[in-house]
Amino acid sequence: MSELIRPFKLEIPDSELEFLKQRLLTRRIPEKETVADWTQGIPANYVQELGEYWCNTYDWRAREAKINRLPQYLTEIEGLDIHFLHIESKVKSARPLVLTHGWPGSIVEFLSVIEPLTDPSSHGGSEKDAFHLVIPSLPGFGFSGKPSETGWGVGKIAAAWVVLMQRLGYDKFLAQGGDWGAGITTELAADHSDHCVGMHTNMAAVGPDRDTLDDPLPIEQESMRSSQFYQEWDSGYSKQQSTRPQTLGYGLVDSPIGQAAWIIEKFYQWTDCNGHPENAISRDRLLDNVMFYWLTGCGASSGRIYWESFGRGGSRNPVEVPSGISVFPKEIFKVSERWAKRRYKDLRYYNILDKGGHFAAFEQPELFVSELRACFSKM
Repeated sequence: MSELIRPFKLEIPDSELEFLKQRLLTRRIPEKETVADWTQGIPANYVQELGEYWCNTYDWRAREAKINRLPQYLTEIEGLDIHFLHIESKVKSARPLVLTHGWPGSIVEFLSVIEPLTDPSSHGGSEKDAFHLVIPSLPGFGFSGKPSETGWGVGKIAAAWVVLMQRLGYDKFLAQGGDWGAGITTELAADHSDHCVGMHTNMAAVGPDRDTLDDPLPIEQESMRSSQFYQEWDSGYSKQQSTRPQTLGYGLVDSPIGQAAWIIEKFYQWTDCNGHPENAISRDRLLDNVMFYWLTGCGASSGRIYWESFGRGGSRNPVEVPSGISVFPKEIFKVSERWAKRRYKDLRYYNILDKGGHFAAFEQPELFVSELRACFSKM
């Protein structure tokens, strides 16, 4: 391992947790919404309930201790510290795999899939399914550094991941990602194919093929409907973060309730949760993820990836390396196989699942592991 890599542990001061508790005790909640559903946003009664639980029951120290049992590191790339997990498999033939989260996620999304991917023989697989895992926090997210200069869009992050993997001794590696992680993973495969030799995503970066619109397949019709809904009713957060992330950040960094509401509303909308996010992901795990934003005060810096990446370049190159796509039913953007093949030229694996959503590893860890095994077995 490179001498440029330093060990890291989560060590949140008691004073920070006491500050959080005081903020939660003095929380201000707006009046109840005027509808009986989530169409105006996350309901006030649920936010009140979350605040009470977060203040009096949630145990950060237990989660901190569990994460600290995993090997964590920092390394400086382009003047910025990158926080990451590096879990090596005991299987000598294991392949290196970088897993990349997006917004409003974190490395917490992947905690339940680490053991099955690194030790498959103990989790229904075989040694050929083993991976050495690298799970970085995006710049401006979690315990990675916050950029003080512009430029940290998906292209620069992808290039940084190549540096990170090489420092760990992995000149050739596989990549997987969803949300912004999907864009970064696709950039790795398209523009760094001398290092990224295969990829998988659960949110393919492909739009509709105009040549098919006269006779669209059912999944393409569904995709266009969901895209229209997203543009009309579900993309306000994206517009704000891609234009004025700094203004938004003041409220998110100052108010834990504001930060939690901003994040958890998306877990309602984008998970296969049958009307409530906790049907898909437990309350404690939702708050674990929120804590990676609150404790690090990254409400503004995490939002800047939208400002940095929308309309400011990004690769449009085709992906020539072996690729795989899993389509979960509650994904924001779904792509048909024929649309996908327009960009992913060597599509080895394509599968439509019957449950799960945008946060695939978080919601359906067993399915997620099965999809990665099936996909990468073809590479």
